[in-house]
Amino acid sequence: MYLIKFILLNVYLSTLCSAGRDFYKILGVSKSATLHEIKKGYRRLAKELHPDKNQNDPEASQKFQDLGAAYEVLSDEEKRKKYDRCGEDCLQKDGMMDGSMDPFASFFGDFGFHFGGGEQRHETPKGADLVMDIFVTLEDLYSGTFIEITRNKPVMKPAKGTRKCNCRQEMITRNLGPGRIQMMQQTVCDECPNVKLVNEEKILEMEVEPGMVDEQETRFRAEGEPHLDGDPGDLIIKIKTQPHSVFERRGDDLYTNITISLQDALSGFTMEIPHLDGHLVSITRDKVTWPGARIRKKGEGMPNYDNNNLHGILYITFDVEFPKQELNSEDKEAVKKILNQSSVNKVYNGLRGY
Repeated sequence: MYLIKFILLNVYLSTLCSAGRDFYKILGVSKSATLHEIKKGYRRLAKELHPDKNQNDPEASQKFQDLGAAYEVLSDEEKRKKYDRCGEDCLQKDGMMDGSMDPFASFFGDFGFHFGGGEQRHETPKGADLVMDIFVTLEDLYSGTFIEITRNKPVMKPAKGTRKCNCRQEMITRNLGPGRIQMMQQTVCDECPNVKLVNEEKILEMEVEPGMVDEQETRFRAEGEPHLDGDPGDLIIKIKTQPHSVFERRGDDLYTNITISLQDALSGFTMEIPHLDGHLVSITRDKVTWPGARIRKKGEGMPNYDNNNLHGILYITFDVEFPKQELNSEDKEAVKKILNQSSVNKVYNGLRGY
């Protein structure tokens, strides 16, 4: 009897804890997912499920809300622990899910998309946009990463008194006498509650996606300069790539140089070079490698921004280091015997185009 009660109690508790939405399933991640994996999952799905891109799907708005709720909980350590322990219902009972968070706009900007399609008119005055360069490594652009940006932003707060606002030019008519009128412009203002600007610190999070390129922009809405009578401007972050000691990027392709010994150049070699994410690229040569020789490694370049499954080409150019020690007569004769080359001396103008 006690055993049956114990089993029924466990079933009840299990059902209670599983009540609510499965946030891990919604984000497409495992329960052991890292914060980085959760953020990447949210960003990927936010692009796919945004209502403005799925206007024919009647459930698009609800799917997007579910996605935002899942990210709100799983990206917060305290909320995630409580969710893992007793589900979504516990969070709601404790007031830990207010739904006010907008991760799509606040944390990741607009991804460079302009949802809605139609032309939009901005009649409300708007503050100035801020443009900021952010320097990233080639490793960041190869694998992707998240960067936190501390934004000290002037925010409007209520203050005592009133102020003139929404000032505009209006045409007025003045009667100057019988049959005489005069039309003129006059500045007309409203009375608004007074405000003051107070600096507030805010953490913005930007994802550097694999394959991003120089000058690519991420826009954070309403994070620019404030406007007393309108909306704040935007903060625009531009990608700048730091020089790399090993690789040079050209589009989706990578270029590098390797110096080998004369011995390896003549007899062949096998070597491995570390790539940007740490994996090793194997290089094997069983033929003579001359100075300036170039080989191609397909699929070892940069990931394509639009399709990360596609990669460019890695071009490797070889330099040959000649021995610095002098050869004695016997060694010289041995080299001549091994190479068996006749002396070919060519004198010519090596400048092309002449």
